[in-house]
Amino acid sequence: MRIGELARRTAVSERSLRYYEQQGLLTADRTAGGQRDYPEWAVDRVVRIQELFAAGLHSKKIARLLPCLRDADGGPSEIATPQLVTELIAEQRRIDRTIIELTTSRDVLGEVIDAASEPSGSLSDR
Repeated sequence: MRIGELARRTAVSERSLRYYEQQGLLTADRTAGGQRDYPEWAVDRVVRIQELFAAGLHSKKIARLLPCLRDADGGPSEIATPQLVTELIAEQRRIDRTIIELTTSRDVLGEVIDAASEPSGSLSDR
């Protein structure tokens, strides 16, 4: 499929897809005219890349991780190194801390909303 079709099916910009290719996260064959031609499994790969970016990983770490993941293209072709596993555990702990911080912030905001919504109460009374 051409880059425009992959962009449409994954809701990822063509510019991002080119970036993924430059970073070694995605590959495409070229037509005789030089246009990118992606295999069907590229859809799943792009979705996976997006998930990993959303988890806070950067492209270099994603490039190291992708060969270790089972993907629609068959994989995994490698086993994660102990160092990579340690780094991923650290990332998971960072996400856990962020979840706790966001939950606390949400709870505080809820208390402020409740206080501001009370008919006789105001934020300045507290």
